[in-house]
Amino acid sequence: MTMTCVIRYEIDPFQRDGFKKYAENWGRIIPRCGGHLVGYFLPHEGTNYVAWGLIAFDSLASYETYRARLKADPEARENLAMAQAKRFILREERNFVEVADGTFGLPSTLAGQG
Repeated sequence: MTMTCVIRYEIDPFQRDGFKKYAENWGRIIPRCGGHLVGYFLPHEGTNYVAWGLIAFDSLASYETYRARLKADPEARENLAMAQAKRFILREERNFVEVADGTFGLPSTLAGQG
């Protein structure tokens, strides 16, 4: 994957479970539509209203194809409509990033230490 779409969400912290369901739904939809789902991340400690979604693509062209498939996918449209109706997403912003060589997916080098 050459680029990753990083989606920063500001969510209603009192509707965290609604956002969690929304994110879980994307787990089925995104791969089917051509995105490589890195993951959705819910607030855990610290700020209780910021969540993240990361989706990787081979190119900007593959992202555009994915977006077209997403718009045509009935489950994707249903998931977006649910989010709009329940209003648990207060703000959403997208950025496209690329990984710096030699820095992604490196495991800990501490053997046997927790």
